[in-house]
Amino acid sequence: MILKEHWNNKVVLDTSVVLYDALSLNAFKETDIHIPLPVIEEIDRFKRDMGENGRNARHFSRFMDTLRSQGSLTNGVPLKSGSYVYVNMSTISEDFTDLDNSKTDNRILGTALLLQRQFPSSKVELISKDINLRVKSDVFGIASKDYDPDRVASVEDMYTGIRHIDIEIDRINKFFQEGSLDIGTEKFYANQYVVMKCQDKTALGRYDKKQNKVVALVQSDIPVWRVHPRNSEQSFAFDALFNDDILFVSLVGKAGTGKTLLALAAGLFKTMDEGRYKRLLVSRPIFPMGRDIGYLPGDLEQKLNPWMQPVFDSLEFIMGMGKKASHLTQDLIDQGLLNIEPLAYIRGRSIPRQYLIVDEAQNLTPHEIKTIITRAGTGTKVVLTGDCYQIDNPYVDASNSGLTYSVEKFKGEEIVAHVTLQKGERSELAELAANLL
Repeated sequence: MILKEHWNNKVVLDTSVVLYDALSLNAFKETDIHIPLPVIEEIDRFKRDMGENGRNARHFSRFMDTLRSQGSLTNGVPLKSGSYVYVNMSTISEDFTDLDNSKTDNRILGTALLLQRQFPSSKVELISKDINLRVKSDVFGIASKDYDPDRVASVEDMYTGIRHIDIEIDRINKFFQEGSLDIGTEKFYANQYVVMKCQDKTALGRYDKKQNKVVALVQSDIPVWRVHPRNSEQSFAFDALFNDDILFVSLVGKAGTGKTLLALAAGLFKTMDEGRYKRLLVSRPIFPMGRDIGYLPGDLEQKLNPWMQPVFDSLEFIMGMGKKASHLTQDLIDQGLLNIEPLAYIRGRSIPRQYLIVDEAQNLTPHEIKTIITRAGTGTKVVLTGDCYQIDNPYVDASNSGLTYSVEKFKGEEIVAHVTLQKGERSELAELAANLL
């Protein structure tokens, strides 16, 4: 069948791209976008899934049905971006005997091969998040690349939220005396944390954009729920967590740096002691580490306990009452002051006046992060914690994680603060393992 050509640039989309971003078609401008028929068939199998893949599959199917009503997908239907969308019958040329036509990936690759043969002067690319398919594509001379519209250059280049500067000793003394310091022409992001040094003297502060000054941190000599900062990074995290003007906080760091512990201690204090929030809501995505053990017995609470146990462990440490700690945690849950639940139930909700902590946020996609943050109602504070090097979601990596994405997108906003924690405080062994393994 001879296809009508609209643009010289042509891309073939794999199923993995659609499952990652249901509206990925809109990411291409002035391009002929080809959807192989096997992709439509695979999407049909995923649409009954209750997770993010299922939602994206259903959304994509509805979008394609809308396009179908606007014209012929065989000849190409135009998008607002200027691109055209096609659905192709996928067959493999007899010249490529090494490819098994019964395998879906090979039929998708076959679409790209036939396009390249039909339009030799055009640029044909296969877009896929499947590494093996990209490797096979290169073997057969088809250009291929990953789909990552939200990719950060690298985790190492990610905004840390902290800046080190050298200043004169008299300016440090003035900062300690007045609790703030005029920065002059220095440029900072809103709520960026500053380590000011002069020889052996160090001062810690936060840049306040409204005042255009570095101001002193929120300090407390009395531990908050038995937790107090052990290093400068944790002091910065505490300042962000306790500052009522900061409504979104992201804490990124390796295992043992205290991300979850600090967030829970601050949340308990703000909810139980100050009463600023009516509830502490703690949530985390459900992704197993390693091989999944399958379905768990019992009611909903019993099924969720293994997934939420890390949160309970931190709460018991904070409360420091041994066996009594678990009873106190349960009492807070029974009183409605503490709620611990999986992220699967957060869609569609409105969450006002709550201290919302999302643990293990590195496993979330940018779309899921947006879904969570847009649930925040009036007076709600959202805290994301995670380690970008411990990702269990097969569709996410360190550079396109929703956590990494949100850090870069939100930096510089006046109601947002971010801290990257480097120093482990869990134990000497945990710190050694995090650095060496």
